[in-house]
Order: sequence, then C-alpha cells, then structure tokens
Amino acid sequence: MTHDGWAAAFTARVAQAIREARKAAGLTMGEVAQGCADRGLAEVTEHSLKNLELGRKSSLTIADFVVLADMLGVPPVLLLFPLGTSPTVEALPGRTTSTWDALAWFTGETPQDEPASEGTARDVLDRFRQHNDLVAAATTSYALARERRRTASTTLDRTRRATLLQRAEGYEEHAFEDAQELRTYRERMRRRGLTPPGLPDELAFVDQPGTPTTTTESE
Repeated sequence: MTHDGWAAAFTARVAQAIREARKAAGLTMGEVAQGCADRGLAEVTEHSLKNLELGRKSSLTIADFVVLADMLGVPPVLLLFPLGTSPTVEALPGRTTSTWDALAWFTGETPQDEPASEGTARDVLDRFRQHNDLVAAATTSYALARERRRTASTTLDRTRRATLLQRAEGYEEHAFEDAQELRTYRERMRRRGLTPPGLPDELAFVDQPGTPTTTTESE
C-alpha cells in the first residue's frame, strides 16, 4: 500500500472506531460535538464528525482525536488499533503486524531482551511504570494490613484475637517493606532528574522525611 493509501486507510479505521464507540455510548453526533465543545474544542462540529464517519474527511488532528476519545470514554489507543476485532493491522506503511504488538509498540511496552539504556525515552517510561507498580503494591499492602488489624480489634474471643493480631503484624511488616521500597525508588528517581508522580493520599507520608512507614492508625 502506498503512503497515501495507508494514511487514508488508517484514518478510515479510526473513524470507524469512533463511530462504533459513539453508537455503543448511545450518543448522537450532535451530542458528541457538544461534548467536545464543553471540553474546549468547538472545532469538532456535528458536520465535521458526520464527514469523518462517512469517509468524506480524510484527516484528523491530534487535538480532535484526544478530545473525541475523552468524550466517548475510550482509551485513545483503542481507537487507533482494533484490538479484539482484527488479528493484524498495518501499523505503518507496508508494516503489518499483530494488533497487540502494534499497540504495545505505540505505548512503549514492546518486550526487550535487555533494560533500556539509562536516559533514553524507553528507560524513563519503564521507570515510571515501575513506580506505578510500587504504588499499587504499597496501596494494597496497607489496605490489607489495616483490614486485618480491624478484624482483630473487633474479635471478642481473646485467643482468636491474639492469633489475628499476630497475623496483622505480619501484614504490617510487608506494608512497611513496600513503603520503604517506594520511598527509596522515589528518591532514586529524583537523583536522576525525574519528578515522581503525586502519591495517593493514603501514601502521602512516604514523601515526608523522618516519617515511619508504619500502619498504626490514629483513630
């Protein structure tokens, strides 16, 4: 396929995905256009959306694309690649690959045999993904530890309560280790000139110097 042919086909595929997402959401073209205007992008009109869905509009700006994705409540990448409906896709002119591999390439998740070189774009992306994994682990650990201690504190049987408290301490130890690992990782990111994302409220203490990463509650 020529470059022009690929570009037209790519836009047509995205337009079809937008149309299907719109219909799945039960929205009219006018409602989508109004939603885009409410988001600060009046350029997406009912007329332009109709031309896009009917194939009379052969291009789409990035701004239009991301606002449309938000309006439709669809991850933008799923409007680009037909995951689940087509096994392969021509991700670039003359380069057909599995749809999942194309999506992984686009999001920077293509598996690598070795870690990316420090300072490269992929290295930065991988570091933020690792940070996200650590936040998820610490959040889960603390939630489990708090739940185990609550269960123990509301148990009337003394023997069972002692057993449950001992188990809760084990969960709290894991939570402490997860929080320590997250704190160390965030400090390492800063030393490398990266600004870590904000933490959820329940983990805000991780960034407070000298604050112990315990699960003891003040209630």
